[in-house]
Amino acid sequence: LPSFYLKLCGCCGPLRPRYKRLVDNIFPEDPKDGLSKSDMEKLTFYAVSAPEKLDRIGAYLAERLSRDVLRHRYGNVVIAMEALDQLLMACHSQSIKPFVESFLHMVAKLLESGEPDLQVLGTNSFVKFANIEEATPSYHRRYDFFVSQFSAMCHSTHQDPETRTRIRVAGIKGLQGVVRKTVNDELQAIIWEPQHMDKLIPSMLFNMQESEDLDRAGHPSTPSVAGQDGEENPAALAESCFRELLGRAAYGNMNNAVRPVLVHLDNHQLWDPNEFAVSCFRIIMYSIQAQHSHHVIQQVLNHLDTNNKNTPRVRAGIVQVLLETVAIAAKGSVGPTVLEVFNTLLKHLRMSVDFELGEDSRRNSSTSASSGRGKESEERIVQNAIIQTIGFFGGNLPDYQRAEVMMFVMGKVPVYGTPCHTLDTVKIGHHGTKRIQTMLLSSLIMVTSGFKSKSMAAALPPPFLDPLFSISLMEDSELRQLVFEILHNIIDRHDNRAKLRGIRIIPNVAALKIKREKISKQDVAFMKKHGQQLYRHIYLGCKEEDNVHKNFELLFTTLAILTIELANEEVVIDLIRLSIALQDMVLANEENMPMLIRCGIMALVAAYLNFLSQMIANPPFCQLVSKVIELRSMEAAFLLPEHIFRDKCPYVSSLDQEDRLLYFQTADMAECLAGPGYNAERLSIPYVPQVTDLDRLSRRKSFVDTISLQVDIVSNSLPDKVVRLCCLFADTTGLEEQEREKRRQVMEKFQKAPFEEIAAHCESKANMLHDRLAQIFELTIRPPPSPSGVVSISSGHTQHQSVPVYEMKFPDLCVY
Repeated sequence: LPSFYLKLCGCCGPLRPRYKRLVDNIFPEDPKDGLSKSDMEKLTFYAVSAPEKLDRIGAYLAERLSRDVLRHRYGNVVIAMEALDQLLMACHSQSIKPFVESFLHMVAKLLESGEPDLQVLGTNSFVKFANIEEATPSYHRRYDFFVSQFSAMCHSTHQDPETRTRIRVAGIKGLQGVVRKTVNDELQAIIWEPQHMDKLIPSMLFNMQESEDLDRAGHPSTPSVAGQDGEENPAALAESCFRELLGRAAYGNMNNAVRPVLVHLDNHQLWDPNEFAVSCFRIIMYSIQAQHSHHVIQQVLNHLDTNNKNTPRVRAGIVQVLLETVAIAAKGSVGPTVLEVFNTLLKHLRMSVDFELGEDSRRNSSTSASSGRGKESEERIVQNAIIQTIGFFGGNLPDYQRAEVMMFVMGKVPVYGTPCHTLDTVKIGHHGTKRIQTMLLSSLIMVTSGFKSKSMAAALPPPFLDPLFSISLMEDSELRQLVFEILHNIIDRHDNRAKLRGIRIIPNVAALKIKREKISKQDVAFMKKHGQQLYRHIYLGCKEEDNVHKNFELLFTTLAILTIELANEEVVIDLIRLSIALQDMVLANEENMPMLIRCGIMALVAAYLNFLSQMIANPPFCQLVSKVIELRSMEAAFLLPEHIFRDKCPYVSSLDQEDRLLYFQTADMAECLAGPGYNAERLSIPYVPQVTDLDRLSRRKSFVDTISLQVDIVSNSLPDKVVRLCCLFADTTGLEEQEREKRRQVMEKFQKAPFEEIAAHCESKANMLHDRLAQIFELTIRPPPSPSGVVSISSGHTQHQSVPVYEMKFPDLCVY
């Protein structure tokens, strides 16, 4: 009986612990009445006054909530969670940590229930908790379960669209709460580990992607549920959370944040089409801290390497994404990855050409030509994307970095005679080499567009200028056009090209309003050092037999820009000498050039001298040029650019050298320029291009290069004739008949004589050279006789024995 009464007393309300009574009182008899505010205030006051009871309050609330969830008393569940939220907001003492554990346990129960309403309820409570700043960090609390559960909610496939949207929104909000709760806590750095990022990132991208899929299909986005505002659209909310996560990423966490994005794009085949991929990386680049941009670029580059054998469209999609990233990063600091970006892109450009040429060879041996053409066009998409990326990235870099990139890209262009060319020729052949050259030069055009260098020496250093000019001598008109366009981008610092576009007789150059400045001392030094190189390549480029109208237009523009940007009085005289040399070359026609090319060169000279005469503002010179042009328009219109470059323009079969009035005469021009400022006497010295080893590497099939090759052969075996043979090219007074005959004999000897005879001749001359060198070396290395030396004769040879310096007897005048 006493035991019975004891149990009875224990069940009575007045005998229960106070915290339990206070908790029980907040639950009304009818859950529809909601939380009792007065009783909740009493519970809150008690919890604040006795914080050591918080853990018990939390445990008891968790017990009641678990029981109500099992019994489907969802009204009491809502009341319990509301009470927990108010207690969390009111209590901030050290004793709240055990209470938080109970709270998180209850939230987990709700998320596991599978009921959409309870999941949303639990998520809302967790979000409120995430916004609370705790006074001290938590050493043992983990959020692994919540990351997994919220990620699963983000991928909800509930049949009801409205309910599905609510669950996904709740999942995204929950992930956002986890991010806010953990990223600022150094003890919670575990959230950045791959196992968590592999759940967080794809969950956000999945919701962002589904919205774009609906938009692409032409369907409206999923409408928000009743009572929700526009911010609770899953796609918009996921993007906001994605931006917030990336914005909080530190230096060491960037790779873990970007890698899941690439994996997601791979798994869902979002590189082709790649609109969503581009959108994702735009968000990434604008959300992260600027100093971390190179991490993202590096990740995309590595991913491009990983997919180097994927389909062309996938590779093109990745390259286009790279274009977006570098376009944004170029506005800030890209760091040390600049050259790495270009190196990777150039490597994949080469691989794309390899794939394309491989497909060509396989297509030639197969019967399916249509599929081969499709494959080729797809590789062209990859190549164009790479070129666009190279050009856009390089064009947005600072000038000092752009100069480095220009040198770097130029070093990758296959040029005859260099190791790069040898490698490309062996593996991809002449056609592949030309393709690589064309694409790299096209990218250089984009890189140099808008480039403004204060000094030509800095913009055109020899390591860049020499291979560029070597390409300008190749027997391919398209490559030569690209070279001159690159030169225009670099030399034209005042944007005058648009005013000079097209080769024509300009009636009034002043009306073009050409912008120019006085040539600087640095540029004067540049022209003294490299001017002859420029003139030589213009001269040799004019007489190429495959020149078309565009080639002559670019040559005219080149001469005009040189006049505007780099011409002082000395350069003006050189340019006039060059023009007269071109005219004389056409009239002499030693190389049997086609008449169309000869007339084109004549038209080029006329157009340029007309431009030059007006630029230097010399009235007598202008009148002289105008007189020749006027006479040509009446008697020989085919020597003017407006006529010769028209379709089906009639022209004569030969040019009459005796009709002097149709051509520009050196003596007349010298008389016009005899005034102060110009050294007109130099006009009487004919211009002869000095052919170098670099020119010979271009394998031009011209008379000059044939002679140069013979000089190389002879110079190696006949040193006593080197000077005489070289004079054949340096003779500035013209070639006389005797010298022509000697040159012909040398050529005939090395072309027709038997090999044994040539070898014997070379060997005899080489032995003679060696004997003479031996005599010189004997005289230089033998000890000189001493004034007091002893002469001895041994085996018939005289030997001089030197005396130590301190024992020598010098004349008085030699002693200081």
